[in-house]
Amino acid sequence: MTALPPARRYRFGVFEADASTGELRRQGVRVKLNAQPFQVLCLLLERPGDLLTRDEICKLLWPDGTFVDYEHGVNSAVNRIREALGDTAGSPRFVETLARRGYRFVAPVERIAPGETSSPPESSNPTEPGQPQSAVVPAAALPARRRRILATAQELPRISHSVAQTLFVLLQLMYVGFYVGALANLPEIQDLFTALPKPILALTVLIVTAGILIAVRAFVLAAVLFHAPGVREKFLRLWLVLLPLDELWALSPFLLLHHIDFGVALSCTALLAWSPFAQRSLMLMGAGSADRKISATIR
Repeated sequence: MTALPPARRYRFGVFEADASTGELRRQGVRVKLNAQPFQVLCLLLERPGDLLTRDEICKLLWPDGTFVDYEHGVNSAVNRIREALGDTAGSPRFVETLARRGYRFVAPVERIAPGETSSPPESSNPTEPGQPQSAVVPAAALPARRRRILATAQELPRISHSVAQTLFVLLQLMYVGFYVGALANLPEIQDLFTALPKPILALTVLIVTAGILIAVRAFVLAAVLFHAPGVREKFLRLWLVLLPLDELWALSPFLLLHHIDFGVALSCTALLAWSPFAQRSLMLMGAGSADRKISATIR
């Protein structure tokens, strides 16, 4: 086989490739990738954004021309790369197929200087082409423990914008329904709250939070439906404020204890406790962007 370009290390998203050792790592953990696909990956990383033709790949992998079924061999090498990176041909985040022409690497690539630490930021993400790289959610916006637990955009499945937006909007309408329903049944809820130590305080919190959150949900719905600029970054910041309120309102099924039993209320509460994280995931999956491009690096 022909020699690779001068040995370099490359960082892209949560991955690093070391051409000198032939190793691919994800957040410091080695990812299995055979020698031939790794050579192709290094060539792609050396020329990010450029077209790499099938002929160039063949000359790299079989310089003496001994391999006959090169079409299958090239496809196999690229498929192995995608498997290692968790990528897909239909929705590429790293390796894009250009029909009947070849392939190109579409994520930003950073060449690591000699002596630089090889540990990438724990949850850095690639920014897809055509999007500004200045829209960054600061790492300080999330405590370190949350940064380790919450999913990144790269780790989430790729779905169409229409599906993500529809599910996100339905969740917002669900919350609005809870708020309006609670305010429309205050006498009944007040009767339930008489069993609490401070019923007046509990009722006041319900009324105030419902009124504020109706306005917040209206803002979020309008921003998503009309594709407001920067809606994803704004929501991710707002999410930190909404999270404790949404978890509080996850108890709202217990406001219906006059109509449902305790077990049903508890089951619904468990689902609603997960809802804020579903909203965040749907936003990262494209609910706020018509072209489904990832416009922020979530750290």
